[in-house]
Amino acid sequence: MGIAGHPEAANLTYLGLYALQHRGQESAGIVTRDGGENHIHKGMGLVAEIFSQPVLATLPGRIAIGHVRYSTAGESSLRNAMPFLASTGQSQIAVAHNGNLTNALAIRSELEGHGSIFQGTMDSEVFVHLFARARGTLEERLGDMCSRVRGAWSAVFLIDDVLVAARDPHGFRPLSLGRLGPAWVVASETCAFDLIGAVYERDVEPGEIVMIRRGRLRSVMPLPRAPERLCVFEHIYFARPDSLVFGASVYQTRKQLGRELAKAAPVRADMVVPVLDSGSVSALGYAEASGIPYENALIRNHYVRRTFIEPEQSIRMFGVRVKHNPIRELVAGKSLVVVEDSIVRGTTLNKLVTLFRGAGAREVHIRVSSPPNTGPCYYGIDTPKRADLIAANHSVEEIRRMIGADSLAYLSLEALRRIETQMKHGFCDACFSGDYIIPVDEVGTAEPQLPLFEPGDGAEPEPER
Repeated sequence: MGIAGHPEAANLTYLGLYALQHRGQESAGIVTRDGGENHIHKGMGLVAEIFSQPVLATLPGRIAIGHVRYSTAGESSLRNAMPFLASTGQSQIAVAHNGNLTNALAIRSELEGHGSIFQGTMDSEVFVHLFARARGTLEERLGDMCSRVRGAWSAVFLIDDVLVAARDPHGFRPLSLGRLGPAWVVASETCAFDLIGAVYERDVEPGEIVMIRRGRLRSVMPLPRAPERLCVFEHIYFARPDSLVFGASVYQTRKQLGRELAKAAPVRADMVVPVLDSGSVSALGYAEASGIPYENALIRNHYVRRTFIEPEQSIRMFGVRVKHNPIRELVAGKSLVVVEDSIVRGTTLNKLVTLFRGAGAREVHIRVSSPPNTGPCYYGIDTPKRADLIAANHSVEEIRRMIGADSLAYLSLEALRRIETQMKHGFCDACFSGDYIIPVDEVGTAEPQLPLFEPGDGAEPEPER
């Protein structure tokens, strides 16, 4: 999140980060600039836990950037919390980055060989060191910095009194540009604009660098054009359904996924049940296309964190029961179509099927609104290694038996690509197809991703499916 030209820059950045909390729950931070001096506050945890009104009062200025983080490169610690702020000669630079730099370790090794000292282990810090070593005008230094890194990066920078937004040439991760009166705003998703009353103007284009100074915007395209590879998983799962991502409605895309799934994998059943929250919109599409009634028969506890106190006397399936509970009166004796957006390890669905049967469901049919997830993502979505992906190692029938469902069907890759074509963009679906635009031998050297998809102490975090 970034904003330039508003007297309440810190407060609005806080609100924007609050809207973007789903994109990272490990740490958050805000940097502002006022009177030639930068101000920073960041911490571990959720946005509302880190920032209070007294804290925001210590962040004056009309320009700010902010970040919420979940780790895909580098440990989860305060030293890796962003924005990352540093002095580089005559300038101060702060960076907030979404994505994975696939050549970060190679660049870091090279820079350390020339005397650079790194403060953390995250890949984003290489931006600062590359900028410090570049020469020329601001535009030339930014172009040189961006030309050195590979992989996925949508980033905002605060360089002295200039707000900079930049996106990699493939455009893997989203980044939107908006206006709030005379102020300019950038954010990973447009839901941040909605909360603060800003108006969406357009996306920052793949390979574009936008510089905003004293209310004026300058755009440059210093990098060679590359095939567009927008992350389709943003539309399947990661983004909020009320956002425009890559210029398209996430809600409408997910509904279309459900409609296509219903056409390709029909089943006779009494009701369509979503796995909340990620499967809810696709389940609506499935229900509309199939004519089967939609019911919120699985209730989710939204207050579950990654850890909680488990009772000494063990309760069977305690972790999944804390988060989900079926409505027995709705499902008893019924045949269910349970719609989920994706299956990673299959552990959660196995428990959910058991819960439904325990509540008296006669049949449980699983429908997945994406293709089988057979490969890891190296571009900013944290997924397990191939060995831990259930669909990479088992057939659909084997997975059905493992999760205990009466039937199991996925959306086909062909159907997904038809929807991609309708959105008139080039998408990255490598986690389904194995078609990695950046060679696998290169991305394989990236720092290992942290286990966001693995369970915490007893409870399963939101993204495990």
